[in-house]
Amino acid sequence: MSRLKACFDALRAENRAAFIAYIQGGDPNHDVSLEIFKGLAGAGADIIELGMPFTDPAADGPAIDKAAQRALKAGATMKRTLQMVRDFRAGNNTTPLVLMGYFNPVYAYGIDTFCTDAAAAGVDGLIVVDLPPEEDEELRLPANAAGIDIIRLATPTSDDKRLPAIIDGASGFVYYVAVAGVTGGKSATADDIGDAVKRIKGHTDLPVAVGFGIRTPEAAAAVAARADAAVVGSAIVDLIAAATGEDGSVKASLVREVLDFSQKLSDGVRRGRD
Repeated sequence: MSRLKACFDALRAENRAAFIAYIQGGDPNHDVSLEIFKGLAGAGADIIELGMPFTDPAADGPAIDKAAQRALKAGATMKRTLQMVRDFRAGNNTTPLVLMGYFNPVYAYGIDTFCTDAAAAGVDGLIVVDLPPEEDEELRLPANAAGIDIIRLATPTSDDKRLPAIIDGASGFVYYVAVAGVTGGKSATADDIGDAVKRIKGHTDLPVAVGFGIRTPEAAAAVAARADAAVVGSAIVDLIAAATGEDGSVKASLVREVLDFSQKLSDGVRRGRD
């Protein structure tokens, strides 16, 4: 059984949603990013999304765009991102781990080699934002063969005619982008999210995670009451940005601040169905 399925099965038995924390690999630098990465599970993250730094993150707003630029400036590469996964797995073999990003770095690495190396490192799923369902076979087939789920994105504009194509071939979970726009922007209403999750679940038994626009424990709780997971990225990345100087210097309390905030978000998710 995959780590993602085991995680969602266990949470379903507890009648609670998952808290999914996102950070950009290598932001603000490799060592600090790895320290945050290793601490997230202890700070309540049920699943971790690790961004693959890329120069042109078209679906991301300013927060994650700048996080990618900080990471690249500090020397992040795909090989170093996978090394972060290996280092994480040396101390944690249970928390599901999803890589999120864009197809270009995967293609440049070599698709088959990437899938082999990612699986060996301990990656459980991939979210490739700019690879539509009709075009993802060249990645999906070798990824699935290596035991890696391909997680598809649904949006407010994904109607009942489009959803079957999104669901077909998806595994792990479905990521519902709650707002039409980039990461870190406006928030959807709880009612809109609830209606969308019900509609997606009419097409699949996969868990539905909701992301984009969740910035507070209260917002995370509202999503957790309606979905199988709440994803928080930009709000965490903003903390990293606020504690990082233009010269790359990092405030000593950064890791603790990020993990404390993650714990509050996790607590919010856990209260969501009380």
